Amino acid sequence: MRLILLGPPGAGKGTQALRLVANYEIVQLSTGDMLRAAVAAGTEVGLRAKSIMEAGQLVPDEVVVAIIADRIGQADAKNGFVLDGFPRTVPQAEALDRLLTERGLELDAVIELKVDEGILVKRIENRVAEMTARGEKLRSDDNPDVLKGRLAAYRAQTAPLADYYARKGMLKTVDGMAPVDRVTAAIGAILSPSKALKPAKVKAKAAKPAAKVKAKAARKPKSKAKSKAKVKSSARKAAPAKAKSAQGRKSGRKAVTKAGTAKTKAGQRKTRTKRRLTKAR
Repeated sequence: MRLILLGPPGAGKGTQALRLVANYEIVQLSTGDMLRAAVAAGTEVGLRAKSIMEAGQLVPDEVVVAIIADRIGQADAKNGFVLDGFPRTVPQAEALDRLLTERGLELDAVIELKVDEGILVKRIENRVAEMTARGEKLRSDDNPDVLKGRLAAYRAQTAPLADYYARKGMLKTVDGMAPVDRVTAAIGAILSPSKALKPAKVKAKAAKPAAKVKAKAARKPKSKAKSKAKVKSSARKAAPAKAKSAQGRKSGRKAVTKAGTAKTKAGQRKTRTKRRLTKAR
């Protein structure tokens, strides 16, 4: 994941950059830190930057981009990075685009922390008043006039980057005046929704066939039970009918036997009568 954080001084870019590093296992690239590291390491680009800074001159864009090129090529930057403090101008953004294209890389998002400059200045004024009342030593950046100068420089040099990345369709805006945790959550919602939802959809689809199989399996025993019940019911219905037919056959045989017996007795009586008449004659 490769990101750029935009926002004026005091917008909270440093705080959010640290949280992005922890949440997404990426590295924070600060131009100041990279310049100092390159100078300390004595690299070719670092030595060039050192000579320029010692002469009291601003480090040119091509030197800064060269230092960034060396840094993103290191092993710990393979998962991605968040740029804080660079690019500061549109020409620097264009140089960064060329670098990433040469490396076959691209930015995932440019996130701008929108803030109210008047409130930022008021916060600094309140902080200075509170620290002075406690007798605490003020930092160099705890100065409303210094902050106003930095905000003016931001509006002139860096604010146009918002339009530059908006035209590319990469700019996402977050309310930087919200509480820190809420800002972090808003940034997370921008970066992670698609990655978080896809696995859930896949699991849901995979669960459907299993549910159907279970439903079918649950229905089968019922159908067998129903068929068995029908067989038993028909057997019970057939039993009385068989019993009746058996009784009918028995009663029929008895009736036939009785009729035969009656006929036999009648014949015997006729025979005896004939014998008597014969003797009488």
